[in-house]
Amino acid sequence: MSTKKEQYRHEMKYLISYPEKELLVKRFQELLSLDRHASGGGYTIRSLYFDDHWNRAYEEKEAGILMRKKYRIRIYNFSDRSIKLERKKKFGSHIYKEAAPLTREETEKIIAGDYDFLLKSEYSLCREFYYECVSNVMRPRVIVDYEREPWIFDLGTVRLTFDADVRAAVGSFDIFDPNLPSLPVLEPGKLVLEVKYTEFLPQVIKEIIPTQADEFVAVSKYVLCYEKTRYLNGFEYWYET
Repeated sequence: MSTKKEQYRHEMKYLISYPEKELLVKRFQELLSLDRHASGGGYTIRSLYFDDHWNRAYEEKEAGILMRKKYRIRIYNFSDRSIKLERKKKFGSHIYKEAAPLTREETEKIIAGDYDFLLKSEYSLCREFYYECVSNVMRPRVIVDYEREPWIFDLGTVRLTFDADVRAAVGSFDIFDPNLPSLPVLEPGKLVLEVKYTEFLPQVIKEIIPTQADEFVAVSKYVLCYEKTRYLNGFEYWYET
């Protein structure tokens, strides 16, 4: 069996204001096009993130570990039409994502703690996730919601996305429930600009990014939502001063 070579992409994040976003769109709308999946201008992303017994996905991010990974189940617009188990590996500012499809029944089994079916999956990612769940006590940790407006350039090798209204959903881990209450995690008037590219960033795109934007590499949406909701999971004790 041939193995697929991992192709890492570059990823940069910036914290910008809504006026900055509107100015950016005016500058690049002749160069970039909205992703074909963004009917109505965008879509809602919901991700259920997992962490192990030692909270390594969180702790390694906070410690600045160069190589790290995290698992999540992702859906769009609260629908079960497309459900993916994803593993995101990161090496500095480079990322590599793997994905395997799940059914709604399989997703509900995972949330309920029933992992046995994963061991028999045809997808190696699912089998490796089974190992993580059984050996390292990988469990659901937090649901992250946001509204994404995606733009693409050069046939998708460059991708700019605006992620607005980033929030942590609380109440349960039922990712299909659109009515879960949520807690905002960004300061008012701010959103996240992500720039992703495969080999190099064209100069014309470099010139678009506002020089005054705050680079946002130190914090992830997962970390923000984890910290916003850790009191619900009994983690706050460990952060008392």
